[in-house]
This record gives sequence, structure tokens and C-alpha cells, in this order.
Amino acid sequence: MGSTELPHKDSPDVHLVEATEEESIAQQHANSAEWQGQLDLDAYLRRETVLINQDLTRDGGLTTWVLVHQPENGPRKVLCGCESIKKKALLARSGKVEDVVAHGIASVFCEAKHRGKGYASRMMSELGKKLKSWQAGNGSSAFSVLYSDIGKEFYAAHGWQAFPSAHITLTPTASFNAQGLPAARVLADKDIESLCTLDEEITRRRMAQNAKSNRPAVTLIPDHRTLAWHYAREDFFATEKFKKTSSDRGAIVGDWAGTRAWCYWTGVWPTHAEVDPNILYILRIAVEDESFADFEPASEHGIDAIKDSPSVKAIAAVLAKAQAHASEWNMHQIQIWNPTSATVAAVQLLDSNATVEHREKESITSLRWYGEEDAKDVDWVMKEKFAWC
Repeated sequence: MGSTELPHKDSPDVHLVEATEEESIAQQHANSAEWQGQLDLDAYLRRETVLINQDLTRDGGLTTWVLVHQPENGPRKVLCGCESIKKKALLARSGKVEDVVAHGIASVFCEAKHRGKGYASRMMSELGKKLKSWQAGNGSSAFSVLYSDIGKEFYAAHGWQAFPSAHITLTPTASFNAQGLPAARVLADKDIESLCTLDEEITRRRMAQNAKSNRPAVTLIPDHRTLAWHYAREDFFATEKFKKTSSDRGAIVGDWAGTRAWCYWTGVWPTHAEVDPNILYILRIAVEDESFADFEPASEHGIDAIKDSPSVKAIAAVLAKAQAHASEWNMHQIQIWNPTSATVAAVQLLDSNATVEHREKESITSLRWYGEEDAKDVDWVMKEKFAWC
């Protein structure tokens, strides 16, 4: 084979391996042309360094993978690459809730000169098998997830079942009349860690209800490390482009245990500013009320049953704060992923015309299940934006 000829994807000299530091940096340079967006190359590379060194990702939390061609007597050549991030997760089944290992897959990239050769397919096939035992101690990972921006078919063909992926949108406004809603206040960094701890306790109790079902249920945990990673991403861009950051991380209603509801948010500025909107994403909506345990996707029946509840009004109040924050930061819309009936009812208190949109191409929530059941028989709950990577 000539020095410029590319190997067949099934060549025995093609392997999936952990990237060296030099290969990781080379991958960042390679994908920068498509992903750096409004950042210049230097800023993009610095942002990637910042994100790799968060609590979630440092010390082995993030692994960079590369598919390489490495003939016995020749140099190693990278064909494509991706990343995996170790995630805390819960599995509810057979009457109990277990702490399990899961992985989020990100940054799947193949240079244009290597495309059309099947390398990404080979990489994902190898990665799916590798992650079953990766960083799982003496056991195995329960599942891995990814968010496809190329539709549902490619990753499904390699083991990641596409799940329903929906969102509801609100318009930013600084002038909403919150009459009839409870008072809400904004959250700062100092508030987040304790609320994440409380949210995890609530999630465990509610997952225990799912454990009574015949179907396994899984969720990623919205812990402080995960939120801090999102905030670091937002803060880096805001500092680079606006020379400032926001101290507002979300909003909360209620001061007493058992009565609170809150949300976390993060701003995302698009890769292509001229065609795509600035979006304030609601990372997570949490409700402390023990009677509130709805993991189901929104439905007309569910909305009608809960629309007059205090929880719905509390959610509406924190989302009204999000509208004001988004307006202040010149965001074009607010998105809430995979809303429950309570969330839709709350949004419709603020905008009666708001409806749920179902995505078919971008940010498709996809899960590979390592249990005996088919992935279609697993309930993936809390598919909110916090879980994206």
C-alpha cells in the first residue's frame, strides 16, 4: 500500500486506542474549522483545555479515543476520534435503585479527507463494546448515551437506540407580568452545590417508585460536577466575547423544605451567529414536593390533570425569571428539553401558544443498553439538557 493510500476500515492494522496528548491536541486542531464557531483558534483550544480540566472530566473523567492505522513496521496514523465522559447514573429495577457507571459520548469527528471510508462506523462499533467495561471496576457499565446531530439512523445502526427528543420554547422578555405566580429569586454559584445534593436525594426517592415497574429505568444524575462543566463552557465564551460573565445560574421559588422548586440554566451562543439563535437552555427543573413524581413525557391528559397545581405555578415563576435573564443577555429563545406535563403546563401559563416540538435531526437522545433487555424496553427518564455533553 502506498504511503498516501488509506487502509480499509476492517484492516487488522486498524485499532481503537486511547489518544496520546499529542493526538488529542491534533484532533482539536482538526475539528476546530467546523466547531470553533465564533471563537478564534487560540480561544477554541484554550476552551477545550478548560473543559478537560473540570471536576467532571479531569483525572480520567474524560477519555479521548482515536481510531488509528498502525502497521507493524510503520507509524501510527489517526483516522477519526471521539471522547467519552464517565457519568454517575442510577438504575431502577426489580424493586431497588442501584448506583451504576454510564458514559456520555461526545466530539465524534472525522476529517473530510478520511470520510466515506467507514472509519466512523468502525470506531463506534469498537467503542460500544469497549465502554461496556471501561472504568467500571469489576462490573460493567449500565449504558452509554450520545446526542446525534446527524439524525437517528447512523448511531442506531451501531447500537445506540434513538429516544424521543422534544423541546418547548419560550420567548425572552423583560416585561412579563408575574401576577398570580409565587415570588422567585435568582440562584448564584453558592446555591448550586447544596441544591444538587438535594436534587439527587429527591431523584433517588422517585426512581424507587420506578423500580416497582417491570421495565428498567435509568437516569444520569444532575450532580454539581455536571452543572459546573456547563457553567465553565458558558463563562469561557462570555469572557472571550463580552468581557464579563453572569452571576445568575437559575431561579428558585420557596424558602422551606418540601415547598421549593427551582431550575438551572446556561447560555449557548451558536457556531454560526448569522443563522442560528442564541439559546438559554434550561438545564434542569426540580420540584421538591413529594407528591410530584412525574417522569412521563408531556401528554394532553397529564397537562389537564396538573395545570392548576402549586407545582406548575412554581415552575412558571422560575421560568419567568429565565425569560428576564435571557432578555438581559440578548438570547433569542429559551429551550426546555423533553418536558413533562407539569413543565408544559407551566410554559403555557407564560405563553398560551407554546407547543412541544419533536426533533428528528439534531440533538437526538440516544442510548446503548448493556443489560439483557432491548433498549426499547428501558425507560430513560430526566432527558434534560444537563445530561448533554
